[in-house]
Amino acid sequence: MKKLSVYAGVMLLSVTSAAALHAAPVKAASDGNHIITKAEAMAAADARFAKIDVNGDGTLNAADRIAMMAKLFVMMDSDKNGAISQSEFMAAHEAGVERRADRRERRMERIGASMREARQRGRFGGMAMVPRADTNRDKAVSQAEYRAAIDARFTKADANQDDSISIE
Repeated sequence: MKKLSVYAGVMLLSVTSAAALHAAPVKAASDGNHIITKAEAMAAADARFAKIDVNGDGTLNAADRIAMMAKLFVMMDSDKNGAISQSEFMAAHEAGVERRADRRERRMERIGASMREARQRGRFGGMAMVPRADTNRDKAVSQAEYRAAIDARFTKADANQDDSISIE
């Protein structure tokens, strides 16, 4: 049963960490004009970094994964007995599936993409960003590395180099 608990925590953490790292600039248009400025993207990235830097040490590393796993374990252990039963695991899994599906559907409606486009975009996932962001290869992503990765991503998306991203 402990192996199942550990496995469940690791799987949930890997999915949430990847999504968190990949999704920073998506909701950056805080003023509702559907144009994301570089300042808005960086502010959103800083907020996301603060959220996923669970232990607050300024880096995303194994310590954050362990802290997040502990939080996830507490969330999954609904009867608070220190163990996760199969029914608790399945309930947490189903709740996660529903949340992700709802979030995906809202995102696709917001950007006007079809479900086929959604599947194509999801093939590579957020895990690809972790090695790119960890420029010094120390298996930890500092806030400076994170900001640099977001900045590079923003610059790549900003086709006309006007420091804003719009549908056009």
